Amino acid sequence: MLDKIVAFREHVKEAASNPDFIHHKWFVKWHLEIVEKIASELCEHYPDANKEMVEVMVWLHDYGKIIDVNREYEATQTEGPKALFGVGFPHQFVETALKGIEMLDRKMEIDLHQAPIEVQIVSSADGCSHMIGPFMYLWWYEHPDQPFEELMAGNLRKVEKDWSRKIVLPEARQAFEARYKFIVEQMGSLPARYV
Repeated sequence: MLDKIVAFREHVKEAASNPDFIHHKWFVKWHLEIVEKIASELCEHYPDANKEMVEVMVWLHDYGKIIDVNREYEATQTEGPKALFGVGFPHQFVETALKGIEMLDRKMEIDLHQAPIEVQIVSSADGCSHMIGPFMYLWWYEHPDQPFEELMAGNLRKVEKDWSRKIVLPEARQAFEARYKFIVEQMGSLPARYV
């Protein structure tokens, strides 16, 4: 199984380096590898989680965005299986991974607290990853034509969505609460007092 995971990871890295993908300069280092690290650390708290499934879902969760940003959710469900079967994953494993990603993508419609632990781990790791490194500011870099107030408001909406819908595991919430509060403040939600 490890050889298939490595092959899929390399396939995603190569696809993400395509200059036609808007985030090609930074996406692997400043997003996917961070999601992978956080997910691995969360797996330490949940030893019954299928670590291989978590690893594949980490590299699959934004696959559609990399392949076709205009139809990212559909592209994950249509192109993702081709890539996974292409490196030799068995049918049932692929179906389970795709079902998990579909749950992740429906975060605004369903309560991810009720999802399988692998989905909760990847969802929480993904949400937390947005609060690490330059992730929020790279959006500004890619959209220099937008007024900074709009960029701030967009980042505030993103971090609020991550906090309220994606970051469901208590270990992740505890570890990232201070980062969340700091980003909310940076994006314009100022405290009543500073001292």
